[in-house]
Amino acid sequence: MLLQILYNTKCRVDISGNSKFLSKLLSLGLPQKLRLASKNKGIRQRCIFEITKENIRHYKDLMKTSEIRHMDGNEANFIVNDTDYIGFVALSNGLLQAAYSNKRKIIEEQESIFETLWNKALPAEYKIRQIEDDLQSEFLEVISDRKKAMETYIELAKCVDKEALLLFANVKAIIRADKLGVLDYLIDASKRGALIRIITPITKENSEVVKQLSEKTPHIKILNGGSSHSGLFIVDNTKLLRFELRDPKAEEFLEAIGFVSYSNSKVAVYSSKSFFELLWNEHIQYERLKESDKMKDEFINVAAHELRTPIQPILSLTEVLRSKIKDIQQRELLDVIIRNAKRSQQLTNDILDVTKIESHSLNLKKEPFNLNDIITNVIDDIMTNRDPLRWSQENDNKDIMKISYQPQYIFVEADKARITQVISNLLSNAVKFTEEKGGDIHISTENIDSQVIVSVKDSGNGIDHEILAKLFSKFTSKSYQGTGLGLFISKSIVEAHGGKIWAVNNIHGKGATFTFSIPINNNNGISIH
Repeated sequence: MLLQILYNTKCRVDISGNSKFLSKLLSLGLPQKLRLASKNKGIRQRCIFEITKENIRHYKDLMKTSEIRHMDGNEANFIVNDTDYIGFVALSNGLLQAAYSNKRKIIEEQESIFETLWNKALPAEYKIRQIEDDLQSEFLEVISDRKKAMETYIELAKCVDKEALLLFANVKAIIRADKLGVLDYLIDASKRGALIRIITPITKENSEVVKQLSEKTPHIKILNGGSSHSGLFIVDNTKLLRFELRDPKAEEFLEAIGFVSYSNSKVAVYSSKSFFELLWNEHIQYERLKESDKMKDEFINVAAHELRTPIQPILSLTEVLRSKIKDIQQRELLDVIIRNAKRSQQLTNDILDVTKIESHSLNLKKEPFNLNDIITNVIDDIMTNRDPLRWSQENDNKDIMKISYQPQYIFVEADKARITQVISNLLSNAVKFTEEKGGDIHISTENIDSQVIVSVKDSGNGIDHEILAKLFSKFTSKSYQGTGLGLFISKSIVEAHGGKIWAVNNIHGKGATFTFSIPINNNNGISIH
């Protein structure tokens, strides 16, 4: 049928189709037939196809006898001449289904469709030249000559027109770029309107370079990033340098560089830019979170101070009032006020401690003291301040819950107030989970290899397995009475002393054992990190 249409053609033939349609025509030897028709009859031949780098050579051959134009995504597969029309539909099995007509009205409609497509299509010469230019210019060069790598780096910085993206591998990379004059070229480009974005680790070592760069050109955007083994330089969305370092700590570029990958591959540039954008957005989100956390911490800090301010006079005045009242029921009501005021006071102190820990400002004031004294004092405080409404008594008027401790004189050099806080937290927890049903709490101390080990063992409910792994994290608690901050604070204090803290459920019997160790003499560091 195709050959018959071509044979019947007197003046012109128009062909439209996609790249698959062209393959079908090639298999039928149509280009050769068109050449013969053009030579023998002088027939005008026009074709609209989608030209790609895979089929470009066929079009170049067809252009010798036919007028060719390109259209992206062309799916209109048909042939029309003076007297005939045939259209094709691709089937799922790869075959073509044809529809033929020689009616004048249909032929005129298809001629009109072809003319519309023809006017919208691009000249084949333009598309072929574009494809050939892209194929010829794409390159990937690995530069192992360090001097050439440096020259390429500088030349690329000079030619920045619209945009430059720089990912510096480490702290010294931006210093090396400054020495080469790369930053000066970026400053000039920025002043001409180019968008310059830089990700670099920022420390004291390179902060002066970063500061000067920001001051000279405020429009250059710089984010604080992490270190890596390679750097990245993307210019105007067209060229890419990837740096692989040999000696990241070197002061000079020639000493630091291992080799450079230089390319203008669209795929390579696109993927590298996508990677850069991912890092950029990630760091922006991180900075926003840091700022949000800072605002949150400042609010909590102010709120905790404001809460603590009225608590002390409430406690003091309530205790004064209690001392002057003889009525037992009224004294018990005041006791409730005192106990809850102390809980509020402890909560605000915990919140302030957490804020100090997370801002690295919880300093230790070390002094020598007898560990036995503070353990004894903590036990006395707990026994004195116990809640009579929650502590049960037997008929012989003895408490069901017992705290046992065998004094052992161990002198340590540590922050006395903070170690007291740790022991108080551990003992208070043991009491909380033991007093309801009664039981025993045993405190022990040991001196092993210049380490003091303090254990608080109870026979209470034990540690829920759901929270065992995150026991010393913030807000981890199964109790309705606690905030879950005490163990987090205790862990931070112990670790600041160079020690460790851990907890296990007792193997034999009920309850759990909390243990911490600190060096007897520790001069390493004075603050929590």
